[in-house]
This record gives sequence, structure tokens and C-alpha cells, in this order.
Amino acid sequence: MAVMRRQLLSYARSILLGWVALLAITYMLERPLLIWTAPWVGSEWLPTARLGLNCLALASTGWIVGRGYRHAPMWCVGGFAIMLLFWDFDSELGVNIPWLIRLTADALRDSNYLDSLATTASGQLLLFASLMLGGLLSRPRQAPASIAA
Repeated sequence: MAVMRRQLLSYARSILLGWVALLAITYMLERPLLIWTAPWVGSEWLPTARLGLNCLALASTGWIVGRGYRHAPMWCVGGFAIMLLFWDFDSELGVNIPWLIRLTADALRDSNYLDSLATTASGQLLLFASLMLGGLLSRPRQAPASIAA
């Protein structure tokens, strides 16, 4: 029972560390960098630069969450990703699954929304793939196989 409680606390600590890291990266690094580089990037490339910075922020967060619980990093990253599903972080981070669900419902009623749905879904997929990639990179290295034991 004590081992399970310790694992659960480590899991929760890792996810809490991920939230702190995500908010710190987003507000202290990503936003100022985007504001600083916006005049050079130009208005037509600003959404692309924002998506790239969002992907980097989520990959970094996935790495931090995975490092926080080394025994099962992908479970922690998956739990963190599930928590991201319920909130609208579009203005800060670009993650907005509730909007994607509403857009899917609209696209089922009217085919004019299909292009927007494809664009939004691919962006959301890229963001969550970045988070998972960060988690995969945080896994402990495996010992190389050796023929001489």
C-alpha cells in the first residue's frame, strides 16, 4: 500500500511539475520570444512561428513530465495530455480540443467547415505529437546489447 501511495504521489508530482513547466515556458519564454520576433517574421508567417514555438513548448513539457517519473514516463505524459483535453488554451498555447469537437459537429452538418476542420485537426495532432515525442525522449536509456556477458 505504501509503495502504491508513493508511486501515485510521484505520478501527481510529475504532472504538477509539467503544469508549472508548461505555464513558465509559455508565459516567460514563448510569448516574449514571439512578441520580440513578430516584426521580423511578418504577419503572414506569425501563425506558423507560433505553432512551432507551441510544439517546442509542449515537447519540452513532455520531456519534463517524463523525467519527473522515470519508471513509467509515457503514462505520466499520457495523463498530462488527457488533462490538456478539457481546457481551452488556444490564446496561450494553441491547444483547443473543445473547439475541435464543436468544429467536427459543424462539419458534419455543413461541408463548408471541412477545410477548417482538417487544418485545426492537423494542428492539434501536431501539438499532441510534440508532447508525446518529448515524453519518448525522456525515457531512460537502455543498456546496449552485448554479446560478451
